[in-house]
Amino acid sequence: MKIISVFNNKGGVGKSTLSFHLAHALAEKGIKTLMVDLDPQSNLTLQCMSAEKLEELWTEEEPFIEDFQAALDETQASFSEFLSTPRSVHCHLKPIEDGVFESFELGKVYNAAPSLGLIPGRLSLHTFEDKLAKSWSDAFMGDPQALRLLTGIRRLCLDAGEKHGYDVAILDTSPSLGMMNRVIISTSTGFFVPCMPDMFSTFGLTNIGMALKTWKSQFNVMYSLLSDKKRSAFPDHFVKLLGYTIYNARRYAGQNEYDLATAHYAYASKLPSVIQEKIPKDCYAHLAEGVISEPIGGTSVMHSHNTLPSMAQKYRTPMWNVPGLPNLEPEDRSTILGNRGMYTAKQSAYHAFADELMSRVEGVED
Repeated sequence: MKIISVFNNKGGVGKSTLSFHLAHALAEKGIKTLMVDLDPQSNLTLQCMSAEKLEELWTEEEPFIEDFQAALDETQASFSEFLSTPRSVHCHLKPIEDGVFESFELGKVYNAAPSLGLIPGRLSLHTFEDKLAKSWSDAFMGDPQALRLLTGIRRLCLDAGEKHGYDVAILDTSPSLGMMNRVIISTSTGFFVPCMPDMFSTFGLTNIGMALKTWKSQFNVMYSLLSDKKRSAFPDHFVKLLGYTIYNARRYAGQNEYDLATAHYAYASKLPSVIQEKIPKDCYAHLAEGVISEPIGGTSVMHSHNTLPSMAQKYRTPMWNVPGLPNLEPEDRSTILGNRGMYTAKQSAYHAFADELMSRVEGVED
């Protein structure tokens, strides 16, 4: 199974929107895909299910999040029965966070679309990060509980692959270089960075490069201290950078090769050199010469989608499916149907993006 993290340590770059549409594109291409919402803000989840349904899910889980053992003792049903309906990522991780179970049991996965599943996010996920931070030093000593915490998210994805047949997991992350993202990214197969063409992206990639060097060094030390059995819970190789993409930037036709405003093009043009200077080269050495310098998918998802993403979020379906919905509200119908071509054209654009992303992760050992 390929575990792909979508990450930028700056918010507001469209990370969740891109994750949502990428996952749908992969599923439509016959790649059984799992979305895992690891951003406590849960924006990816809210693109897949209503706020009312999510509130109901969170409310049912609340006793287990507050005190897993007490809730387990009080429940009339077994935990397996409790997992017979979809649960949030934090609920799945809570047994190992509290040290109640040595492993967890993956239950039913929320069906977002054919061949597409979702493990919903949860605001309380920050407590799992707190426990990760407290256990970090113990992991170097081979403490079993600490290692279960560090590998919990990875094992959740792998278990979903084994139990439900998922080929790819798309992990939506928070805009942070904190402990949880250190673990999520470092134990993924690969990651990519959605960027806006501005100074925040150039400095953000610099920060990511500095973090990767530190994380790689730390995990190498940890691996050198662990027995072969304990080391086997982690991936064989450190995470690979799959590249970057310019996302949702305003289009200025004919200005340059990317059809960007001059100032935006200047920033976009800097990104390849920033990657080559700041990102450890062995993180992208699996790619052919020059590939890392090109945005994933070229200009396929580069330019502004205008109001299309807001309509996709409102109706909880990819942009290209919106015009065909039978339940369009009267105030939306004429505008959406009048721009049907703009909506439907996004399908081939995201399929092209998905194709190139998968070509970049192909051959990377997990």
